[in-house]
Amino acid sequence: MTTNHILEIQEYGQSIWMDNLTRDLIESGELKRMIEDRGIKGITSNPAIFEKAIAGNKIYDADIEKGIREGLPTYKIYESLIFDDIRHACDIFRPVYEQSNGLDGYISIEVPPTIAHDTEATINEARRYYQEIGRENVMIKIPGTSAGLPAVEQVIADGINVNVTLLFSVDSYINTAWAYISGLEKRAAEGKDISNIASVASFFLSRIDSNIDGRIDRKLKAGVENINVEAKLRDVKGKVAIANAKIAYQKYKEIIESDRWQALAAKGAKVQRLLWASTSTKDPHYSDVMYVDELIGPDTVNTLPPNTIEACADHCDVENRVESKVEEAYSLIENLKDPDIDIDINQVMDELLTEGIEKFVQPFQSLMDSLETKVKQLEPV
Repeated sequence: MTTNHILEIQEYGQSIWMDNLTRDLIESGELKRMIEDRGIKGITSNPAIFEKAIAGNKIYDADIEKGIREGLPTYKIYESLIFDDIRHACDIFRPVYEQSNGLDGYISIEVPPTIAHDTEATINEARRYYQEIGRENVMIKIPGTSAGLPAVEQVIADGINVNVTLLFSVDSYINTAWAYISGLEKRAAEGKDISNIASVASFFLSRIDSNIDGRIDRKLKAGVENINVEAKLRDVKGKVAIANAKIAYQKYKEIIESDRWQALAAKGAKVQRLLWASTSTKDPHYSDVMYVDELIGPDTVNTLPPNTIEACADHCDVENRVESKVEEAYSLIENLKDPDIDIDINQVMDELLTEGIEKFVQPFQSLMDSLETKVKQLEPV
């Protein structure tokens, strides 16, 4: 029997979740097989994933027709489809949730990306999603925007599991961690149980390297002064995302050593784990599992698309590396300020957050349009 390296990763305190969810996966039994054979511990979804799952897939037609007969608007038909998928996935992962004592077994669903900059709407939708889906092991995704973080704090205080998504900068991660802590403190102050709430902070990777590599390639194409400058630029390529993540992990360690966190831990609070997201390698020159191999370590999650899961099961090189070469990571990020390199990391992160929201808004709206078309096709004449 071939070795499954994903099972080895679990021994280092990292859980592997899958970044994909479709009704076909659920109904075919494939999702259950992924748990049993691949050791998958949870699922993340987003509007882009649901667009791919629903658009052009006849498996949803019967439920769309049911929604039409009930006179539901398109948006409500969409919700009925994805809520059903999320509930069924939650049920499939329920044994994982119970066996891990609520550490894993979560299914993440994102609030509409169109409200990423509206705190109150995000709070209201998170509450409604949690209530209507009605599963303890659902995790509501909220973008880590300036409007999203107050929502995270309130939703955690409400006792709802939260996946804070679209984190790029270390500062945004730190703010997310404190929002989680503040939410738990608020809940504890009301005398409520905080031991059954879970949260992850989804820190995006490959998009950072794609952005920075693109900037470097443009500089190289424009021509550089000398061979040393060219070497400096080339030395940065494909390394910034992992360095950035390793620094975030160091900040995580500092936060859980704080008095505020220790007081909550004494009341049974679970740590908010860093979750590595956007982990499929975009550049074919890089290892297809580099965002897995380099960030294995305790109290973390890595969410992988199906092709990366299969690649990792086959040839991940498993070792605890999240705390290796940390000084090099700090130096690399600092070196971006070098006049020869001249990359403003904060500008990159702001750009990526704006793009990230847009990358979810576009497929969400596209899905609404394609559903509207499908509704018209299926409506009785």
